[in-house]
Amino acid sequence: MSNLNGWGLTARLISKHFGALGDKVSEAIANFDPETATEADRDRLAATLRETAQKLAAARSSFDKEHMDVVRLRELIANDEKATATLADRLASGKISEATVSLFCDELEANKARLPVEMQEEADAQEYMNELQKIVDAFSKQLADFDAAAKKALQNLAAAKAQKDLQQLRVERQEQLSNLSVMQSHSTALNALTRRAQNVSNEAAGLRIVADITQKPLDQAAEIDAIRKSVAQGDTTGETTLERLKRLSGQNVAVAAAAAPASTASVASAA
Repeated sequence: MSNLNGWGLTARLISKHFGALGDKVSEAIANFDPETATEADRDRLAATLRETAQKLAAARSSFDKEHMDVVRLRELIANDEKATATLADRLASGKISEATVSLFCDELEANKARLPVEMQEEADAQEYMNELQKIVDAFSKQLADFDAAAKKALQNLAAAKAQKDLQQLRVERQEQLSNLSVMQSHSTALNALTRRAQNVSNEAAGLRIVADITQKPLDQAAEIDAIRKSVAQGDTTGETTLERLKRLSGQNVAVAAAAAPASTASVASAA
């Protein structure tokens, strides 16, 4: 600041803005519980954070200006103090008027008197900026806590919903199995179908018995017929080659013997 009016303005700004904002911030932090806060609570907290962040940006700019005012004023005082020796020599030699030197001294004294004020304004601006920074940090932590709690709550909700769906599926499955069991034990249609299948099975068994009884004489007759055929044709089963030759030789002799008397009879008749 370049004059005392600047200090008054800074003090009023700190009292007005930080006082009201401090009460608002304190109330918001005290009433905010991340575990139970709603989305509307978070939105209000976020809005206050944005407002505070804007004030923090302005406070930083104000502090930078106050700091540069102090730096420039100190440099000016230091340079003027160095120039006092030169001015004293020129005043003694009559190279500069006393009025000019007196004006220079007045400005130097005024600047030295103003330096503590400028430094206080710088300190006040820094304190204001630091307080706003603490508030922004507190709000940021509260929002982070809320988001973490909300994420955890959503995860718990998803897990609970999945567990509910699983239990619902289990209940439905148990009901289906129970209904199927009841249907199997009490269903008229199934009972009738079972009895029909048993009746058909009994009928098939009866028909098989009748068929077996009817088939038995036929099998016996076929067996007797086969025996007769084997006797008529001669049972040659299991004979050796030599036995076969003898058998065949015997048949030829028998045929020849049977033919000889017939020839003799024919000769006798002719004679």
